[in-house]
Amino acid sequence: MKSADAIVCLSALGQEGRLAVFRLLVKAGPDGLPAGKIARRLDVLPNSLSANLNVLANAGLVASRREGRSIIYTADFAAMSTLLNFLMADCCNGAPEVCAPLAGVVSSAAACCPPVKVKAPTRKKVSA
Repeated sequence: MKSADAIVCLSALGQEGRLAVFRLLVKAGPDGLPAGKIARRLDVLPNSLSANLNVLANAGLVASRREGRSIIYTADFAAMSTLLNFLMADCCNGAPEVCAPLAGVVSSAAACCPPVKVKAPTRKKVSA
C-alpha cells in the first residue's frame, strides 16, 4: 500500500459516523448488512448513511452487492488487513516488545516480532 492510499483510507475512517458504519460492518462479518438495517442500528438518516457508505466505498473499505431489492454492504477485510499491515510495517524499530502483542493479529507484526514466551507464574509456598 502506498502512503496516498493509506491517507484515503484513514481519512474515510476519520469521521465518527463513517467509523461507526465501518465498525458495524466489521462486526457483521462477511454476510454484511442491508443499508436499512445499518441506518436503524446506528440511528442515522438514510441520506447521511448513503454519503458515509460512498466515502467508505471510494476508499475501498466497503463493498456492496444487490440481493433482491436490498443492497448489502460488507467491510472489505482484505483492504482492512492491507491498511493494518501498512500501519504496522515499521512497528518495532529494534524493540519487538512494542508490537509483539499484535503478532498473532497483523501479519507484518508477525514478520518483525518474534513470539513472546510468557512464563507461568510461580507459586509461593505458604508455611503454616
